[in-house]
Amino acid sequence: MSTTDPRQHLGRIGEDLAAQHLERLGYAIVTRNHRTRYGEIDVIATDGTTLVFVEVKTRRGRGEPWDGLHDAKRAQVRRMARAYLTDTTDRPRVRLLRFDAIGVVLDPRGRLTRLEHLEDAF
Repeated sequence: MSTTDPRQHLGRIGEDLAAQHLERLGYAIVTRNHRTRYGEIDVIATDGTTLVFVEVKTRRGRGEPWDGLHDAKRAQVRRMARAYLTDTTDRPRVRLLRFDAIGVVLDPRGRLTRLEHLEDAF
């Protein structure tokens, strides 16, 4: 029997909801959970002209998702994006890049209570 880290499970739920939100807005999901030597990019999406690197922060209850989006995390996401752009040959060729953040808050039963999408967050 395998055990699952509750934080990973919570993060996966948030990433699923964030990807669904982006798709409803017309974005195509390029990849999810892309591993680089600096860490993992939650979601990479495109609208055809912009490649969007998305950091998803998920909290349960009354937590504030943006607490985890501090200067060091933003710098890490930029390093991961640079590695993706350098190392990935089959990526979409677009003119613009952007860094978005999506905050997801779930109630204690795991139901969505709030989803905030900050375009060009950093």
